Amino acid sequence: MKASPVTDALVPTGKSALALGFSGDLGNIDAYISAVNRLPMLTHDEEISLARRLRDNNDLAAAQGLILSHLRLVVSIARGYLGYGLPHADLIQEGNIGLMKAVKRFDPDQGVRLVSYAMHWIKAEMHEYILKNWRLVKVATTKAQRKLFFNLRSHKEGLDSMTPGQIEALAKTLNVKREEVIEMETRLSGRDIALEGQSDDEDDKFSPIAYLSSDSSEPTRVLEAQQFDRLQSEGLETALGKLDPRSRRIVEARWLANDDGSGATLHDLADEFGVSAERIRQIEAVALKKMKGSLASFM
Repeated sequence: MKASPVTDALVPTGKSALALGFSGDLGNIDAYISAVNRLPMLTHDEEISLARRLRDNNDLAAAQGLILSHLRLVVSIARGYLGYGLPHADLIQEGNIGLMKAVKRFDPDQGVRLVSYAMHWIKAEMHEYILKNWRLVKVATTKAQRKLFFNLRSHKEGLDSMTPGQIEALAKTLNVKREEVIEMETRLSGRDIALEGQSDDEDDKFSPIAYLSSDSSEPTRVLEAQQFDRLQSEGLETALGKLDPRSRRIVEARWLANDDGSGATLHDLADEFGVSAERIRQIEAVALKKMKGSLASFM
């Protein structure tokens, strides 16, 4: 049986390790836990001796002895976080990382047992793993939110929403705002939703991508629309204001009289001004060129 990442990373291969109790096939989490629970625990004097060897001489064999004797502590702590729906083996692996950090920083002359000191580091690694993997979107980022995340579940009674009294009591206990408790409860009661539908059913029409995607709200389209509105109002009026009365009359009659674009013909304007249709076309061309130059500052 192929070993899991947990056993690959943690099962020692040296003779001293085998003497401590690891033997046989540890290819699954149950076998690993069984082997860990058979490892002998250190006495206080043995723990102090190994810790001093590690601190003073960087003795890796001493570090191994300290780690192996506390692996059962990691397993025990990890069991308390199974309610978050994450693999037990992964929780143990993260906790073992915390244990190794604790062993590296442990000072045997502070009068504290390693088991008490290591609990903080083990839980810290497990907490970080849970927060990163419980949801696609991280549900807790601030210190207050992290405290709420790991306390709210234990304070709730069943799956029902908390009552106002329970919310007030929890906020007071954890020294956070009532609104923060309500917000975290809302986050915990939600679930991840796929942005795109998972099948070709009619239900896909109601997936988030169906109503989140909108060309009209796309930033470049919004800017284009704002620029076009400004061009039609302020820009057009400015450009027309720079034309002489006859040129303005011709442009307005030809292009701005009707919304459907059916303006006056060249011959109609020729009769109005008593000139040829060609002359009207020339005046129109000059006027449009002048307007184009005026509108450049609004583009």
